Amino acid sequence: MNEKALRILEYNKIIDRLVECAGSSMGKQLCKTLMPSTDLMEITTKQQETADALSRLYKHGSLSFSGLVDITPSLKRLIVGASLGAGELLEIAKLLSIAQTAKQYSHTSDDMNDNDSLTFLFEDLAPLTPLMLEIKRCILAEDEISDDASPTLRDIRRQIKQTNIRLHNQLTSIVSSNNNKNMLQDNIITMRNGRYCIPVKQEYRGSFPGMIHDQSQTGSTLFVEPMAVVNLNNELKELAGKEQTEIERILAGLSEQVAFEREEIENNLRLLTQLDFIFARA
Repeated sequence: MNEKALRILEYNKIIDRLVECAGSSMGKQLCKTLMPSTDLMEITTKQQETADALSRLYKHGSLSFSGLVDITPSLKRLIVGASLGAGELLEIAKLLSIAQTAKQYSHTSDDMNDNDSLTFLFEDLAPLTPLMLEIKRCILAEDEISDDASPTLRDIRRQIKQTNIRLHNQLTSIVSSNNNKNMLQDNIITMRNGRYCIPVKQEYRGSFPGMIHDQSQTGSTLFVEPMAVVNLNNELKELAGKEQTEIERILAGLSEQVAFEREEIENNLRLLTQLDFIFARA
């Protein structure tokens, strides 16, 4: 069909409405590229898919594909042995959750007569529920790994908490001491360069033992790490390094599990994108 005919039919407005009905960016892209066909078999197939999707919508309600994103770049990185970040793993878990929901949707009715042109698409979905649950167990948010992700991580974080308590108790004792009262600009504990410090007046620089990490704009205040807490600060920094190393190990382990199921996950992405497109048409 030529451009003039499409313009007269206001085909672009039809496509715009169709795009609004898709839930994923990939489904929307398929909607945008949909063009009239002269292939009778293709027309018959697509019309049957649309009719069957509409029938399912009437019988079982809507099926959401919201949250489905293109994880192809992440899957390609797995091929070369890369580890995925927490956000990437959560996107994969979301895809598997959508696949699980779609699978359950297809089983809403036990009537064998409900088999239609979409049945094989639903049946080919592989939710990989154990993998999805393992990712969700370990990763609470893009920037938050669960304490329960591993016994080692839980133990490290327990040590961090205990060390923080000891460090703050020591610093509180220092800022509360009458002997230090005149030397301090404020009775507060602050952080400089990843180290806990207290604000000391510049004129007491030689009287207050510790390491200077920063100073105020006017130079009247020095942010000093008291010698009494240097070892605790060092211990805290070492524990933070161990925590990061353990988090990277956990993410690498989850990435290996995803890599093992990569083909199934790719197939899920393809099937869900196609279903999103079909249900948008319906």
